[in-house]
Amino acid sequence: MTYRQTHTVFNQPIPLNNSNLFLSDGALRDAVAREGAGWDVELLASIGQQLGAAESLELGRLANTHPPELLRYDPGGRRLDDVRFHPAWHLLMQGLCANRVHNLPWQEAARKGAFVARAARFVLHAQVEAGTLCPITMTFAATPLLSASMPAPFSAWLKPLHSDRYDAHLQPGERKRGLLIGMGMTEKQGGSDVLSNTTHAMPLAQRGPGEPYRLVGHKWFFSVPQSDAHLILAQTKGGIGCFFLPRFLPDGVRNAVRLERLKDKPGNRANASAEAEFDGAIGWLIGEEGEGMRQILKMGSMTRFDCALGSHGLMRRALSVALYHVHQRQAFGKHLIDQPLMRQQIGRMALWMEGQTAFLFRLARAWDSRDSEHERAYLRVFTPAAKFTVCRAGIDFAAECMEALGGNGYCEESELARIYREMPVNSIWEGAGNIMCLDVLRALAKHPGIVDMLNAEFDEVRGQNRHFDRAWRQLQQRLRTPRESQGRVITRQLAQLASAAQLLRYASPPLAAEWCRMVLDPRGEAMLAERTLDDVLLRATGAVAVQA
Repeated sequence: MTYRQTHTVFNQPIPLNNSNLFLSDGALRDAVAREGAGWDVELLASIGQQLGAAESLELGRLANTHPPELLRYDPGGRRLDDVRFHPAWHLLMQGLCANRVHNLPWQEAARKGAFVARAARFVLHAQVEAGTLCPITMTFAATPLLSASMPAPFSAWLKPLHSDRYDAHLQPGERKRGLLIGMGMTEKQGGSDVLSNTTHAMPLAQRGPGEPYRLVGHKWFFSVPQSDAHLILAQTKGGIGCFFLPRFLPDGVRNAVRLERLKDKPGNRANASAEAEFDGAIGWLIGEEGEGMRQILKMGSMTRFDCALGSHGLMRRALSVALYHVHQRQAFGKHLIDQPLMRQQIGRMALWMEGQTAFLFRLARAWDSRDSEHERAYLRVFTPAAKFTVCRAGIDFAAECMEALGGNGYCEESELARIYREMPVNSIWEGAGNIMCLDVLRALAKHPGIVDMLNAEFDEVRGQNRHFDRAWRQLQQRLRTPRESQGRVITRQLAQLASAAQLLRYASPPLAAEWCRMVLDPRGEAMLAERTLDDVLLRATGAVAVQA
Protein backbone atom coordinates (compact mmCIF):
# COMPACT_ATOMS: atom_id res chain seq x y z
CA MET A 1 0.00 0.00 0.00
CA THR A 2 1.28 3.45 -0.92
CA TYR A 3 0.88 6.22 1.66
CA ARG A 4 0.49 9.75 0.38
CA GLN A 5 2.18 12.58 2.23
CA THR A 6 -0.68 14.79 3.41
CA HIS A 7 1.17 18.05 3.77
CA THR A 8 4.51 19.78 3.74
CA VAL A 9 5.39 22.21 6.50
CA PHE A 10 6.19 25.64 5.11
CA ASN A 11 5.62 29.30 6.04
CA GLN A 12 6.23 28.43 9.70
CA PRO A 13 8.87 30.80 11.14
CA ILE A 14 11.75 29.30 13.06
CA PRO A 15 12.07 30.38 16.73
CA LEU A 16 14.31 33.25 17.76
CA ASN A 17 17.39 31.51 19.17
CA ASN A 18 21.06 32.43 19.32
CA SER A 19 20.69 36.20 19.06
CA ASN A 20 22.62 38.79 21.05
CA LEU A 21 20.12 40.38 23.43
CA PHE A 22 22.27 43.47 23.93
CA LEU A 23 23.63 44.18 20.47
CA SER A 24 20.18 43.67 18.95
CA ASP A 25 18.64 46.46 21.05
CA GLY A 26 19.61 49.86 19.65
CA ALA A 27 17.67 51.82 22.28
CA LEU A 28 19.35 49.92 25.12
CA ARG A 29 22.85 50.34 23.66
CA ASP A 30 22.32 54.09 23.30
CA ALA A 31 20.89 54.45 26.81
CA VAL A 32 23.76 52.56 28.46
CA ALA A 33 26.37 54.71 26.75
CA ARG A 34 24.47 57.97 27.30
CA GLU A 35 23.76 57.44 30.99
CA GLY A 36 27.31 56.67 32.06
CA ALA A 37 27.95 52.92 31.70
CA GLY A 38 29.80 52.90 28.39
CA TRP A 39 32.63 51.14 30.20
CA ASP A 40 30.40 48.03 30.48
CA VAL A 41 29.30 47.61 26.85
CA GLU A 42 31.84 44.92 26.00
CA LEU A 43 30.79 42.74 28.92
CA LEU A 44 27.11 43.48 28.25
CA ALA A 45 27.59 42.27 24.68
CA SER A 46 29.12 39.05 26.04
CA ILE A 47 26.27 38.59 28.52
CA GLY A 48 23.75 39.33 25.77
CA GLN A 49 25.25 36.63 23.55
CA GLN A 50 25.26 34.08 26.35
CA LEU A 51 21.68 34.80 27.41
CA GLY A 52 20.35 34.84 23.85
CA ALA A 53 21.69 31.35 23.19
CA ALA A 54 19.23 28.49 22.74
CA GLU A 55 20.70 26.75 25.79
CA SER A 56 19.92 29.71 28.09
CA LEU A 57 16.40 30.07 26.74
CA GLU A 58 15.83 26.36 27.31
CA LEU A 59 16.85 26.79 30.95
CA GLY A 60 14.14 29.41 31.32
CA ARG A 61 11.57 27.08 29.82
CA LEU A 62 12.60 24.16 32.02
CA ALA A 63 12.55 26.21 35.22
CA ASN A 64 8.93 27.14 34.53
CA THR A 65 7.82 23.74 33.25
CA HIS A 66 9.11 22.14 36.47
CA PRO A 67 8.08 24.50 39.29
CA PRO A 68 9.47 24.25 42.83
CA GLU A 69 8.21 21.61 45.24
CA LEU A 70 7.62 22.06 48.98
CA LEU A 71 9.30 19.45 51.20
CA ARG A 72 7.70 19.76 54.62
CA TYR A 73 9.08 16.55 56.16
CA ASP A 74 11.95 14.14 55.65
CA PRO A 75 11.29 10.36 55.36
CA GLY A 76 11.59 10.03 59.14
CA GLY A 77 8.92 12.63 59.86
CA ARG A 78 11.26 15.46 60.86
CA ARG A 79 10.33 18.96 59.72
CA LEU A 80 12.28 20.14 56.68
CA ASP A 81 10.38 23.22 55.50
CA ASP A 82 12.55 23.19 52.40
CA VAL A 83 11.94 23.85 48.72
CA ARG A 84 13.28 21.69 45.89
CA PHE A 85 14.03 23.33 42.52
CA HIS A 86 14.75 21.97 39.07
CA PRO A 87 18.47 22.10 38.16
CA ALA A 88 17.65 24.75 35.55
CA TRP A 89 16.74 27.17 38.35
CA HIS A 90 20.13 26.74 40.00
CA LEU A 91 21.99 27.26 36.72
CA LEU A 92 20.07 30.47 36.07
CA MET A 93 20.80 31.69 39.59
CA GLN A 94 24.49 30.94 39.13
CA GLY A 95 24.50 33.12 36.03
CA LEU A 96 22.75 36.00 37.77
CA CYS A 97 25.20 35.97 40.67
CA ALA A 98 28.23 35.56 38.41
CA ASN A 99 27.04 38.61 36.44
CA ARG A 100 26.70 40.51 39.74
CA VAL A 101 23.09 41.50 39.19
CA HIS A 102 22.61 41.24 42.96
CA ASN A 103 25.53 43.45 44.01
CA LEU A 104 27.25 45.38 41.20
CA PRO A 105 26.56 48.92 42.55
CA TRP A 106 27.72 47.90 46.02
CA GLN A 107 30.96 46.42 44.65
CA GLU A 108 31.51 49.33 42.25
CA ALA A 109 30.17 52.10 44.50
CA ALA A 110 32.74 54.64 43.34
CA ARG A 111 32.27 53.94 39.65
CA LYS A 112 30.01 56.20 37.64
CA GLY A 113 27.22 54.31 35.93
CA ALA A 114 27.21 51.21 38.16
CA PHE A 115 23.43 51.37 38.62
CA VAL A 116 23.00 51.85 34.87
CA ALA A 117 25.19 48.84 34.08
CA ARG A 118 23.34 46.75 36.65
CA ALA A 119 19.96 47.84 35.21
CA ALA A 120 21.07 46.70 31.74
CA ARG A 121 22.11 43.29 33.07
CA PHE A 122 18.77 42.99 34.87
CA VAL A 123 16.86 43.74 31.66
CA LEU A 124 18.88 41.15 29.73
CA HIS A 125 18.30 38.40 32.29
CA ALA A 126 14.58 39.21 32.44
CA GLN A 127 14.30 38.21 28.79
CA VAL A 128 15.35 34.65 29.65
CA GLU A 129 13.59 33.92 32.94
CA ALA A 130 11.88 36.40 35.27
CA GLY A 131 11.21 34.30 38.39
CA THR A 132 14.90 34.08 39.34
CA LEU A 133 15.00 37.89 39.51
CA CYS A 134 12.87 37.87 42.68
CA PRO A 135 15.59 36.60 45.07
CA ILE A 136 18.14 38.73 43.24
CA THR A 137 16.26 42.00 43.65
CA MET A 138 15.49 41.39 47.33
CA THR A 139 19.10 40.49 48.09
CA PHE A 140 20.26 43.55 46.17
CA ALA A 141 17.94 45.87 48.10
CA ALA A 142 18.67 44.32 51.50
CA THR A 143 22.48 44.38 51.22
CA PRO A 144 23.11 48.07 52.06
CA LEU A 145 20.66 47.91 54.97
CA LEU A 146 22.28 44.79 56.43
CA SER A 147 25.80 46.04 55.74
CA ALA A 148 25.04 48.96 58.05
CA SER A 149 23.01 47.11 60.68
CA MET A 150 23.73 43.37 60.61
CA PRO A 151 23.01 41.92 64.08
CA ALA A 152 26.22 41.06 65.91
CA PRO A 153 25.69 37.26 65.99
CA PHE A 154 25.68 37.29 62.18
CA SER A 155 28.66 39.52 61.46
CA ALA A 156 30.34 36.62 59.60
CA TRP A 157 27.52 36.79 57.04
CA LEU A 158 28.78 40.03 55.53
CA LYS A 159 31.47 38.36 53.42
CA PRO A 160 29.20 35.78 51.71
CA LEU A 161 26.46 38.44 51.42
CA HIS A 162 28.78 40.46 49.16
CA SER A 163 29.99 37.40 47.27
CA ASP A 164 29.46 36.70 43.55
CA ARG A 165 28.80 33.04 44.30
CA TYR A 166 25.47 31.24 44.37
CA ASP A 167 25.23 28.64 47.11
CA ALA A 168 22.02 26.61 47.44
CA HIS A 169 23.22 24.37 50.27
CA LEU A 170 20.96 24.08 53.31
CA GLN A 171 23.31 25.21 56.08
CA PRO A 172 24.03 28.25 58.29
CA GLY A 173 24.98 31.40 56.43
CA GLU A 174 28.48 31.75 57.85
CA ARG A 175 29.40 28.41 56.22
CA LYS A 176 28.16 29.39 52.76
CA ARG A 177 29.90 31.04 49.80
CA GLY A 178 26.92 33.20 48.87
CA LEU A 179 23.67 34.29 50.52
CA LEU A 180 20.14 35.26 49.51
CA ILE A 181 17.80 37.53 51.47
CA GLY A 182 14.02 37.42 51.17
CA MET A 183 11.17 39.56 52.47
CA GLY A 184 7.89 38.94 54.27
CA MET A 185 5.48 41.80 54.87
CA THR A 186 1.88 41.04 53.87
CA GLU A 187 -0.58 39.03 55.91
CA LYS A 188 -3.99 37.51 55.25
CA GLN A 189 -5.99 40.41 56.59
CA GLY A 190 -3.89 43.32 55.36
CA GLY A 191 -2.16 43.05 52.01
CA SER A 192 -0.66 46.48 51.32
CA ASP A 193 -1.98 47.74 54.67
CA VAL A 194 0.97 46.34 56.63
CA LEU A 195 0.14 48.50 59.65
CA SER A 196 -2.68 46.02 60.28
CA ASN A 197 -0.20 43.15 60.70
CA THR A 198 -0.97 40.80 63.59
CA THR A 199 2.44 39.11 63.91
CA HIS A 200 3.84 40.08 67.32
CA ALA A 201 7.42 40.26 68.54
CA MET A 202 8.43 40.06 72.22
CA PRO A 203 12.03 40.66 73.34
CA LEU A 204 13.90 37.70 74.75
CA ALA A 205 15.70 40.02 77.17
CA GLN A 206 16.02 43.74 76.50
CA ARG A 207 14.48 45.83 73.75
CA GLY A 208 16.31 47.74 71.07
CA PRO A 209 18.30 47.54 67.84
CA GLY A 210 20.18 44.31 67.30
CA GLU A 211 18.34 42.49 70.09
CA PRO A 212 16.58 39.11 69.60
CA TYR A 213 12.79 38.91 69.78
CA ARG A 214 10.41 35.95 69.71
CA LEU A 215 7.93 36.11 66.81
CA VAL A 216 4.46 34.58 66.70
CA GLY A 217 2.29 35.06 63.64
CA HIS A 218 2.23 34.45 59.91
CA LYS A 219 2.99 35.85 56.47
CA TRP A 220 0.56 35.36 53.61
CA PHE A 221 3.28 35.98 50.98
CA PHE A 222 6.71 34.85 52.16
CA SER A 223 8.87 35.54 49.13
CA VAL A 224 11.62 33.08 48.21
CA PRO A 225 11.23 30.83 51.29
CA GLN A 226 14.57 29.12 50.60
CA SER A 227 16.45 32.34 51.37
CA ASP A 228 19.09 32.32 54.09
CA ALA A 229 17.23 35.06 55.97
CA HIS A 230 14.16 37.27 55.58
CA LEU A 231 13.40 40.80 56.56
CA ILE A 232 9.92 40.86 58.02
CA LEU A 233 7.57 43.28 59.79
CA ALA A 234 6.00 42.58 63.19
CA GLN A 235 4.21 44.50 65.92
CA THR A 236 6.23 45.54 68.98
CA LYS A 237 5.40 47.61 72.04
CA GLY A 238 6.83 50.62 70.23
CA GLY A 239 5.06 49.98 66.91
CA ILE A 240 5.89 48.11 63.71
CA GLY A 241 9.44 46.80 63.73
CA CYS A 242 11.70 45.34 61.02
CA PHE A 243 13.31 42.03 61.93
CA PHE A 244 16.17 39.95 60.55
CA LEU A 245 14.82 36.39 60.53
CA PRO A 246 17.57 33.82 59.75
CA ARG A 247 16.88 30.33 58.52
CA PHE A 248 19.41 28.97 61.02
CA LEU A 249 19.99 30.36 64.51
CA PRO A 250 23.55 31.11 65.71
CA ASP A 251 23.74 27.68 67.41
CA GLY A 252 23.00 25.95 64.08
CA VAL A 253 19.41 24.98 64.96
CA ARG A 254 16.69 25.60 62.37
CA ASN A 255 14.54 28.61 63.16
CA ALA A 256 10.86 27.96 63.89
CA VAL A 257 9.58 29.12 60.50
CA ARG A 258 6.95 26.69 59.19
CA LEU A 259 6.15 26.63 55.48
CA GLU A 260 2.48 25.75 55.10
CA ARG A 261 2.17 25.69 51.31
CA LEU A 262 3.53 27.24 48.11
CA LYS A 263 1.31 29.64 46.21
CA ASP A 264 -0.16 28.30 42.94
CA LYS A 265 0.39 31.31 40.69
CA PRO A 266 -0.65 31.74 37.04
CA GLY A 267 2.80 33.10 36.21
CA ASN A 268 6.15 33.45 37.96
CA ARG A 269 6.03 29.67 38.12
CA ALA A 270 9.75 29.06 38.50
CA ASN A 271 9.88 31.14 41.68
CA ALA A 272 8.58 29.96 45.06
CA SER A 273 6.22 32.08 47.14
CA ALA A 274 5.04 30.56 50.41
CA GLU A 275 2.62 30.93 53.26
CA ALA A 276 4.60 30.82 56.50
CA GLU A 277 3.83 30.50 60.21
CA PHE A 278 6.19 31.74 62.93
CA ASP A 279 5.96 29.33 65.84
CA GLY A 280 8.12 31.26 68.27
CA ALA A 281 10.75 32.03 65.64
CA ILE A 282 13.65 34.28 66.66
CA GLY A 283 14.32 37.53 64.81
CA TRP A 284 16.74 40.39 65.48
CA LEU A 285 15.43 43.97 65.43
CA ILE A 286 16.81 46.22 62.68
CA GLY A 287 16.66 49.85 63.82
CA GLU A 288 14.30 50.98 66.54
CA GLU A 289 10.86 49.70 67.43
CA GLY A 290 8.32 51.65 65.38
CA GLU A 291 10.78 52.22 62.52
CA GLY A 292 9.91 49.08 60.60
CA MET A 293 8.22 50.84 57.72
CA ARG A 294 11.07 53.31 57.36
CA GLN A 295 13.60 50.48 57.26
CA ILE A 296 11.63 48.46 54.70
CA LEU A 297 11.05 51.53 52.52
CA LYS A 298 14.82 51.92 52.23
CA MET A 299 14.57 48.73 50.17
CA GLY A 300 11.18 49.40 48.61
CA SER A 301 12.25 51.97 46.05
CA MET A 302 14.96 49.65 44.72
CA THR A 303 12.66 46.66 44.41
CA ARG A 304 9.99 48.81 42.75
CA PHE A 305 12.49 50.01 40.17
CA ASP A 306 13.43 46.39 39.51
CA CYS A 307 9.75 45.58 38.91
CA ALA A 308 9.74 48.17 36.13
CA LEU A 309 13.02 46.86 34.72
CA GLY A 310 11.70 43.29 34.80
CA SER A 311 8.53 44.19 32.91
CA HIS A 312 10.60 46.18 30.43
CA GLY A 313 12.83 43.16 29.77
CA LEU A 314 9.80 40.95 29.21
CA MET A 315 8.35 43.53 26.82
CA ARG A 316 11.59 43.69 24.88
CA ARG A 317 11.69 39.91 24.51
CA ALA A 318 8.04 39.79 23.44
CA LEU A 319 8.73 42.45 20.81
CA SER A 320 11.83 40.60 19.57
CA VAL A 321 9.87 37.36 19.17
CA ALA A 322 7.06 39.17 17.34
CA LEU A 323 9.50 41.01 15.07
CA TYR A 324 11.32 37.84 14.17
CA HIS A 325 8.00 36.17 13.36
CA VAL A 326 6.58 38.93 11.15
CA HIS A 327 9.79 39.10 9.12
CA GLN A 328 9.36 35.42 8.20
CA ARG A 329 5.63 34.75 8.08
CA GLN A 330 3.76 35.43 4.84
CA ALA A 331 0.06 36.16 4.36
CA PHE A 332 -1.87 37.33 1.31
CA GLY A 333 1.26 37.33 -0.82
CA LYS A 334 3.50 39.44 1.41
CA HIS A 335 5.53 39.11 4.60
CA LEU A 336 3.56 40.28 7.63
CA ILE A 337 6.03 43.10 8.24
CA ASP A 338 5.09 44.49 4.82
CA GLN A 339 1.37 44.43 5.54
CA PRO A 340 0.39 48.05 6.36
CA LEU A 341 -1.65 47.32 9.49
CA MET A 342 0.92 44.95 10.97
CA ARG A 343 3.77 47.29 10.06
CA GLN A 344 2.07 50.17 11.86
CA GLN A 345 1.28 48.12 14.94
CA ILE A 346 4.74 46.63 15.29
CA GLY A 347 6.24 50.04 14.59
CA ARG A 348 4.16 51.66 17.32
CA MET A 349 5.30 49.06 19.84
CA ALA A 350 8.93 49.52 18.86
CA LEU A 351 8.54 53.30 19.12
CA TRP A 352 6.94 52.96 22.55
CA MET A 353 9.96 50.98 23.71
CA GLU A 354 12.29 53.78 22.59
CA GLY A 355 10.67 56.19 25.03
CA GLN A 356 10.36 53.64 27.82
CA THR A 357 14.02 52.64 27.54
CA ALA A 358 15.16 56.26 27.61
CA PHE A 359 13.02 56.96 30.69
CA LEU A 360 14.10 53.89 32.69
CA PHE A 361 17.78 54.48 32.11
CA ARG A 362 17.44 58.16 33.02
CA LEU A 363 15.97 56.81 36.25
CA ALA A 364 18.93 54.43 36.62
CA ARG A 365 21.25 57.43 36.31
CA ALA A 366 19.33 59.12 39.12
CA TRP A 367 20.12 56.12 41.31
CA ASP A 368 23.80 56.59 40.49
CA SER A 369 23.57 60.29 41.43
CA ARG A 370 21.28 60.04 44.46
CA ASP A 371 23.55 62.29 46.56
CA SER A 372 22.13 65.16 44.52
CA GLU A 373 18.96 66.78 45.86
CA HIS A 374 17.59 67.07 42.32
CA GLU A 375 18.18 63.38 41.62
CA ARG A 376 16.66 62.29 44.94
CA ALA A 377 13.53 64.25 44.02
CA TYR A 378 13.56 62.54 40.61
CA LEU A 379 13.75 59.14 42.28
CA ARG A 380 11.05 59.96 44.79
CA VAL A 381 8.37 60.65 42.18
CA PHE A 382 9.51 58.72 39.11
CA THR A 383 10.29 55.36 40.75
CA PRO A 384 6.64 54.68 41.65
CA ALA A 385 5.55 56.33 38.39
CA ALA A 386 7.79 53.96 36.42
CA LYS A 387 6.53 50.91 38.27
CA PHE A 388 2.92 51.87 37.65
CA THR A 389 3.20 52.80 33.98
CA VAL A 390 5.71 50.22 32.74
CA CYS A 391 4.22 47.25 34.58
CA ARG A 392 0.68 48.14 33.53
CA ALA A 393 1.71 48.73 29.90
CA GLY A 394 3.46 45.35 29.80
CA ILE A 395 0.23 43.39 30.13
CA ASP A 396 -1.39 44.81 26.98
CA PHE A 397 1.97 44.92 25.20
CA ALA A 398 2.51 41.17 25.63
CA ALA A 399 -1.01 40.49 24.36
CA GLU A 400 -0.33 42.53 21.20
CA CYS A 401 2.88 40.62 20.57
CA MET A 402 1.06 37.32 21.10
CA GLU A 403 -1.59 38.39 18.60
CA ALA A 404 1.11 39.07 16.01
CA LEU A 405 1.93 35.35 16.13
CA GLY A 406 -1.73 34.36 16.04
CA GLY A 407 -2.55 30.89 17.34
CA ASN A 408 1.11 29.95 17.58
CA GLY A 409 1.64 32.71 20.14
CA TYR A 410 -1.20 31.36 22.27
CA CYS A 411 0.35 27.90 22.57
CA GLU A 412 2.78 26.91 25.29
CA GLU A 413 5.48 26.10 22.73
CA SER A 414 5.83 29.86 22.26
CA GLU A 415 7.67 32.02 24.79
CA LEU A 416 4.84 34.53 24.58
CA ALA A 417 2.40 32.40 26.60
CA ARG A 418 4.83 32.42 29.53
CA ILE A 419 5.64 36.11 29.10
CA TYR A 420 1.93 36.97 29.07
CA ARG A 421 1.31 35.05 32.30
CA GLU A 422 4.39 36.59 33.88
CA MET A 423 3.42 40.21 33.22
CA PRO A 424 0.88 40.94 36.00
CA VAL A 425 3.15 39.96 38.89
CA ASN A 426 5.34 43.07 38.63
CA SER A 427 2.26 45.27 38.65
CA ILE A 428 1.01 43.60 41.85
CA TRP A 429 4.21 42.83 43.78
CA GLU A 430 5.77 45.59 45.91
CA GLY A 431 2.57 47.64 45.81
CA ALA A 432 -0.17 47.47 43.18
CA GLY A 433 -1.00 50.30 40.80
CA ASN A 434 -3.16 52.36 43.15
CA ILE A 435 -0.48 52.21 45.86
CA MET A 436 2.09 53.55 43.40
CA CYS A 437 -0.19 56.42 42.38
CA LEU A 438 -0.88 57.29 46.01
CA ASP A 439 2.88 57.28 46.59
CA VAL A 440 3.33 59.76 43.74
CA LEU A 441 0.61 62.03 45.16
CA ARG A 442 2.16 61.77 48.61
CA ALA A 443 5.55 62.77 47.24
CA LEU A 444 4.06 65.78 45.46
CA ALA A 445 2.30 66.89 48.65
CA LYS A 446 5.15 66.38 51.11
CA HIS A 447 8.20 67.38 49.09
CA PRO A 448 7.93 70.89 47.58
CA GLY A 449 11.29 70.41 45.87
CA ILE A 450 9.69 67.91 43.49
CA VAL A 451 7.82 70.68 41.68
CA ASP A 452 11.12 72.53 41.19
CA MET A 453 12.67 69.34 39.85
CA LEU A 454 9.82 68.85 37.37
CA ASN A 455 10.13 72.44 36.18
CA ALA A 456 13.87 71.97 35.64
CA GLU A 457 13.42 68.65 33.80
CA PHE A 458 10.56 69.70 31.52
CA ASP A 459 11.20 73.39 30.96
CA GLU A 460 14.57 72.48 29.46
CA VAL A 461 12.86 70.92 26.44
CA ARG A 462 9.78 73.14 26.34
CA GLY A 463 9.19 74.71 22.95
CA GLN A 464 10.52 71.77 20.93
CA ASN A 465 7.19 69.98 20.47
CA ARG A 466 3.65 71.31 20.69
CA HIS A 467 2.19 68.04 21.99
CA PHE A 468 4.73 67.99 24.81
CA ASP A 469 4.09 71.64 25.67
CA ARG A 470 0.32 71.13 25.81
CA ALA A 471 0.61 68.00 27.97
CA TRP A 472 2.99 69.77 30.35
CA ARG A 473 0.58 72.72 30.73
CA GLN A 474 -2.28 70.31 31.42
CA LEU A 475 -0.25 68.49 34.06
CA GLN A 476 0.75 71.75 35.72
CA GLN A 477 -2.93 72.61 36.05
CA ARG A 478 -3.64 69.27 37.72
CA LEU A 479 -0.65 69.60 40.05
CA ARG A 480 -1.98 72.86 41.49
CA THR A 481 -4.79 70.95 43.23
CA PRO A 482 -4.05 67.23 42.78
CA ARG A 483 -6.96 64.98 43.70
CA GLU A 484 -6.68 61.34 44.69
CA SER A 485 -9.26 60.39 42.07
CA GLN A 486 -6.85 61.71 39.41
CA GLY A 487 -3.88 59.79 40.76
CA ARG A 488 -3.62 57.42 37.82
CA VAL A 489 -3.94 60.20 35.24
CA ILE A 490 -1.28 62.32 36.97
CA THR A 491 1.11 59.40 37.41
CA ARG A 492 0.74 58.30 33.80
CA GLN A 493 1.27 61.84 32.50
CA LEU A 494 4.40 62.25 34.61
CA ALA A 495 5.95 59.09 33.15
CA GLN A 496 4.92 60.02 29.60
CA LEU A 497 6.43 63.49 29.89
CA ALA A 498 9.63 62.11 31.40
CA SER A 499 9.95 59.70 28.46
CA ALA A 500 9.22 62.43 25.95
CA ALA A 501 11.74 64.77 27.57
CA GLN A 502 14.50 62.20 27.19
CA LEU A 503 13.67 61.60 23.54
CA LEU A 504 13.48 65.32 22.80
CA ARG A 505 16.95 65.69 24.30
CA TYR A 506 18.70 62.74 22.70
CA ALA A 507 16.72 60.96 19.96
CA SER A 508 16.56 61.98 16.33
CA PRO A 509 14.04 64.84 15.91
CA PRO A 510 11.67 62.80 13.68
CA LEU A 511 11.61 59.91 16.14
CA ALA A 512 11.02 62.18 19.14
CA ALA A 513 8.29 64.07 17.30
CA GLU A 514 6.49 60.86 16.32
CA TRP A 515 6.68 59.51 19.87
CA CYS A 516 5.14 62.71 21.25
CA ARG A 517 2.43 62.63 18.60
CA MET A 518 1.66 58.96 19.22
CA VAL A 519 1.51 59.22 23.02
CA LEU A 520 0.64 62.83 23.86
CA ASP A 521 -1.75 63.81 21.03
CA PRO A 522 -5.27 63.62 22.53
CA ARG A 523 -6.89 63.18 19.12
CA GLY A 524 -6.18 59.49 19.17
CA GLU A 525 -3.97 57.10 17.22
CA ALA A 526 -2.17 58.57 14.26
CA MET A 527 -0.30 56.78 11.51
CA LEU A 528 3.45 56.81 11.96
CA ALA A 529 5.42 58.52 9.22
CA GLU A 530 7.14 56.04 6.91
CA ARG A 531 10.64 57.37 7.57
CA THR A 532 10.12 57.00 11.32
CA LEU A 533 8.81 53.48 10.81
CA ASP A 534 11.93 52.61 8.84
CA ASP A 535 14.17 54.09 11.54
CA VAL A 536 12.50 52.57 14.58
CA LEU A 537 12.09 49.13 13.00
CA LEU A 538 15.73 49.10 11.94
CA ARG A 539 16.78 49.89 15.51
CA ALA A 540 14.46 47.22 16.90
CA THR A 541 15.11 44.41 14.42
CA GLY A 542 18.68 43.79 15.44
CA ALA A 543 17.31 40.52 16.80
CA VAL A 544 17.09 39.43 13.17
CA ALA A 545 20.33 41.00 12.00
CA VAL A 546 22.43 39.63 14.85
CA GLN A 547 21.01 36.11 14.65
CA ALA A 548 24.05 33.84 14.95
